[in-house]
Amino acid sequence: MGKIAFIFPGQGSQHVGMGKKMAMAFPQAALVFREAADLLGWPVDRLCFEGPEEKLARTEFTQPAIFTVSWACHLVLTSHGVKPQGVAGHSLGEYTALVAAGSLSFADGLNLVARRAEIMTRAYPPGRGEMAAILGLPSEKVIELCRGVKEGVVEAVNFNCPGQVVVAGQSRAVEVLLSRSLEAGAKVIPLAVSGPFHSSLMKTAAQEFAPWVYRCEIKEPALPLVANVTADYVHTPEEIRENLIRQVYSPVRWEDSIRRLIKDGFDIFIEVGPGNVLTGLLKRISREVLLLQVQDPETLEKTLAKLEEAK
Repeated sequence: MGKIAFIFPGQGSQHVGMGKKMAMAFPQAALVFREAADLLGWPVDRLCFEGPEEKLARTEFTQPAIFTVSWACHLVLTSHGVKPQGVAGHSLGEYTALVAAGSLSFADGLNLVARRAEIMTRAYPPGRGEMAAILGLPSEKVIELCRGVKEGVVEAVNFNCPGQVVVAGQSRAVEVLLSRSLEAGAKVIPLAVSGPFHSSLMKTAAQEFAPWVYRCEIKEPALPLVANVTADYVHTPEEIRENLIRQVYSPVRWEDSIRRLIKDGFDIFIEVGPGNVLTGLLKRISREVLLLQVQDPETLEKTLAKLEEAK
């Protein structure tokens, strides 16, 4: 069998019902939800399992909910004997990766995620910042178009896979950028988020978040972990702290992160957590790797069977 990397999803992968089947089938998953509810002070299990969808889509609830579901799925998967040799996570998912690598406890990870979500939500006035996906243009072209917008700040913030770049910025600037992207032959998809995440407009949020990061105990990762900001491995607690703070206002270099893992021999990628967004991105990055996914008992069984075949 090849080298296994666990990859953890970020905001946008949420859906009502996520984690419910796992919690019903596996006691360790149900325990994660109970622990999260105690730590957060609100019923994360009820929100994940029953909604309402409008509340689940709010950043301050979305991020802790996805983190909790992803960790529950991770515990179930590893209890079946599947261990990663490396990890990475997309934006919010990087926190789950840090817990999987032993750098953060679940409780500290959840606390950081909750604080991050609250700070990001209020960092920029609602309705004045936007994000959108640009499909069908090279990264260099999207960067060039962003630089040409004079109506405000708009930046390329997620380099997800070939032909998919997410931009963020002030509403008017994003509108201009989307119009010019359409003229250049792109497809554009506005994203339902509450602010211009991962852009320079979030620097004040990063400053507010920094004390929380430094207050938290962080250990050296026990597994190779590729960070969003650098698309390279992190080795020390200080590197991790710096990257988590910078991640708030810096682009997510997801394509480069995955290519780094592939270059280093990782050829089995398991998306652990709700949805299959990352699996879709990886299909665009490489056709040479095995892509698996675990978000419920059905996908768990399929993944275990595929891994058995790959031995």
